[in-house]
Amino acid sequence: MTGSPVSRQENSPKRPNDSNGEFKSLLLPETSQSDSDEGLESPADQPDNQVLTVEEDGESTLDSVPPFSWAKLWKFTGPGFLMSIGFLDPGNIEGDLQSGAVAGYSLLWLLLWATLMGLLIQLLSARLGVATGRHLAEICRNEYPSWARILLWFMAEVALIGADIQEVIGSAIALRILTRGFLPIWVGVIITSFDCFLISYLEKCGMRKLEGLFAGLIATMALSFAWMFNETKPSVEELFIGILVPKIGSKTIRQAVGVVGCVITPHNVFLHSALVQSRKTNPKEVNRVQEALNYYNIESTAALFVSFMINLFVTAVFAKGFYGTNQAESIGLVNAGHYLQEKYGGGVFPILYIWGIGLLAAGQSSTITGTYAGQFIMEGFLDLQVEQWLSAFITRSFAIVPTMLVAVMFNRTGSLDVLNEWLNILQSMQIPFAVIPLLTMVSKEHIMGVFKIGPFLEKLAWTVAVFVMTINGYLLLDFFMAEVRGFFVGFLVFGGIIAYISFIIYLVSYRSSQSSSWTSLEMSQRVVSTET
Repeated sequence: MTGSPVSRQENSPKRPNDSNGEFKSLLLPETSQSDSDEGLESPADQPDNQVLTVEEDGESTLDSVPPFSWAKLWKFTGPGFLMSIGFLDPGNIEGDLQSGAVAGYSLLWLLLWATLMGLLIQLLSARLGVATGRHLAEICRNEYPSWARILLWFMAEVALIGADIQEVIGSAIALRILTRGFLPIWVGVIITSFDCFLISYLEKCGMRKLEGLFAGLIATMALSFAWMFNETKPSVEELFIGILVPKIGSKTIRQAVGVVGCVITPHNVFLHSALVQSRKTNPKEVNRVQEALNYYNIESTAALFVSFMINLFVTAVFAKGFYGTNQAESIGLVNAGHYLQEKYGGGVFPILYIWGIGLLAAGQSSTITGTYAGQFIMEGFLDLQVEQWLSAFITRSFAIVPTMLVAVMFNRTGSLDVLNEWLNILQSMQIPFAVIPLLTMVSKEHIMGVFKIGPFLEKLAWTVAVFVMTINGYLLLDFFMAEVRGFFVGFLVFGGIIAYISFIIYLVSYRSSQSSSWTSLEMSQRVVSTET
């Protein structure tokens, strides 16, 4: 592990010596920098009417968090909506439609609570990024030994590849729908792969341009699926009952597990802590950090409310059209559009193409954020310094090569849906290797300073994490019991499970040992300072 707790603490927000017990920030000189994005890089300029106090050590502190401002909220708006794409990728869309077709409206309450659990994890990710000025992959590089860091990087890349395959194939399916079957899946994969160069171009134009693109894609999804919702006219009464009344039947357990399992995507946990770096906030200015966190909390909550509504629209449409029908068990991402067309016909705006437009927006937005997350993961864990376009190309190549292979091998409706199940399992397996490091870091005072989460929030976050990991563990067990056959294969799977669980135990125990060692160091420093 590089560095020492003492040296890292100097970069974390500090608790000033205040007899009143108030948290006051260290007022540092503003750094001048060019701002090509209309004040985007430094949204929190110091107001003229702030009261300054001077501590005994001569450092300036701000007396209170600046008041709420709609203008500042707008400047902080962006990272949360990019993060929300992780709740709207084609894998989530398929989970929504299967939940609606098999379980009707009965799992909408679970969708709501799963979104709230995902919101908690993402808010902690943003908290880490703002309070430290570093993102999760960078901090993991400094905190864990080399072998654990490399293994965490590998797990993150595996999860990202699984998500990217789903996203790219989702876009390819949408392109085939919109071209009336003219473009095969593998051609759609090639077309979609070029978005890595689009993100490099937009980054050069400014972060606001990139965020504007995602705003347009999210709006396209919202309008498409809202149009379908209005066209199919689901039961409003049953919808509200589904949201407010918890209910799980024996035949819908698998769909319920899928709803929860799709909420937390590993690469999204890494991504959000990096996205908040686009608004420069000095980690030593405690009140400025708190101000930024307040705005990010509002923005992320609004973004996930939008994502919840889009997921609700999709679930309700398929609940209305296919719940209790013969197609319910066989419906998937590939054939969903054709089932909708058969059910509701053409009209002035055929529902098949509206579905294709919404699916294409979901696929394209998620592939771009996946590429973006891949850059942060690779550069953070491996400390690579390369050109952005080259980093994006390398990251995308990790996913495109296997995606091309599976697109050719699984270019049949049933096979693609089976592939999607395997990919969901693959991503579910990686959740502990993003969530455990996140909760570990936000609980450490030498990293977070005064923004270390309190005991209640820590227990709540770990409860949510354990619940989600248990749900995904059930999904893994159910899947492997159904799919794994033969002694030799079973032996390999058993060995893999032992190694998997051992690494999880290591991450959790490493958290405990580091917390206790830091506490001992801190106590010894206090004793020395008292004696002197």
